[in-house]
Amino acid sequence: MDYIIAGLGNPGDRYTFTRHNVGFLTIDYLAQFFNTKVDKIKFKGLVGSFEYAGKKVLLLKPMTYMNASGESIIEAVNFYKIKPEKLIVIYDDIAFDVGVVKMRKKGSDGGHNGVKSIIQRLGTEEFPRIRIGIGVPKYDMVKYVLSEFEDGEKEKIFRAIEKASNGIKILLESDIDRAMNYINGDVVV
Repeated sequence: MDYIIAGLGNPGDRYTFTRHNVGFLTIDYLAQFFNTKVDKIKFKGLVGSFEYAGKKVLLLKPMTYMNASGESIIEAVNFYKIKPEKLIVIYDDIAFDVGVVKMRKKGSDGGHNGVKSIIQRLGTEEFPRIRIGIGVPKYDMVKYVLSEFEDGEKEKIFRAIEKASNGIKILLESDIDRAMNYINGDVVV
């Protein structure tokens, strides 16, 4: 494998379309986009793989629940001997308005327990991440992140997932800097 792309979320039908599951939703979109299925059980998660632009890619949805995402990801990273800069993690971020997408090469957990788990297991903050804004909580944090998007937000989230996926495509075709320019800027593909 050349890359692992992990989307964070919680397993189970009741969480499928919640704010906290935009990472899973993005992995599902990528699987469809690259004509693969994320349905094999491995590394305490669901996985699927594909090749694109000469690169082998593993898609991973940890099934450990959000706060233990690192357990699944470290198993995949160790198995494929992937360097942290070749692990791309996609997750929700309450610091951004609904639909805002940002990418960076490294950083702190920003209070996100799934990312905190990954940093603890990897022993480094130096892995790229794509953050998808789910809006600032209007009420209890846990209830908010486990709530579904409102009707007026669904189109914004779909466009955000599409933008994140296009960024992944650019990364595989070119490099992370070009992907970041696209995701963080107003570059059109």
